Amino acid sequence: MTFVLQTFLSLFLLLTAPNNNDLPGYSIGDIAMDVTLKNIDGNMVSLSEIKDVNGYIIVFTCNHCPYAVMYEDRLIELHKKYAPLGYPVVAINPNDPEVQPMDSYKEMQIRAKEKNFPFVYLFDEGQKVYPSFGATKTPHVFLLDKERAVKYIGAIDDSAKDEEAVDVRFLENAIQSLIEGNDPDPTNTKAIGCSIKSK
Repeated sequence: MTFVLQTFLSLFLLLTAPNNNDLPGYSIGDIAMDVTLKNIDGNMVSLSEIKDVNGYIIVFTCNHCPYAVMYEDRLIELHKKYAPLGYPVVAINPNDPEVQPMDSYKEMQIRAKEKNFPFVYLFDEGQKVYPSFGATKTPHVFLLDKERAVKYIGAIDDSAKDEEAVDVRFLENAIQSLIEGNDPDPTNTKAIGCSIKSK
């Protein structure tokens, strides 16, 4: 009886386990929507309105998460290096401020000023954008080409806690592949960070 029950439970779990192909969010090759969100300067920003782009470094990030904070300086440097080549950083805060007050729009403005962010820092008010992308962490990267086709999803590099210990710069390698006219390899890595805060 125990064997029959265990077999039944194993079969049930196998049949009801989520299929990654059915999970929400973009896959490699999908065309991302043209989002319009409020920037920390109060202006609404659309991806299509950003001038002279060859692609977009979309990073879901926030103020409070220790992992997001660890990557702030690296994001600044990525923007300074690649925005002139047509790949600007577009940072999006996906968190619900009612769940995590440190990620309110006002706190975003304060943090952006403290760090002198050179990139746009957009607020996903109502949390309508991050589910479409399938973002689950802060930070979580989606590299798009000029047509907003998704080319890379995942981590910035392989060492969140210590930049000096970085061995593989996944995002930079992916950007460089696009610049050279090639598809990134790998196209997916595991995003490491805090879970997105939602009710």
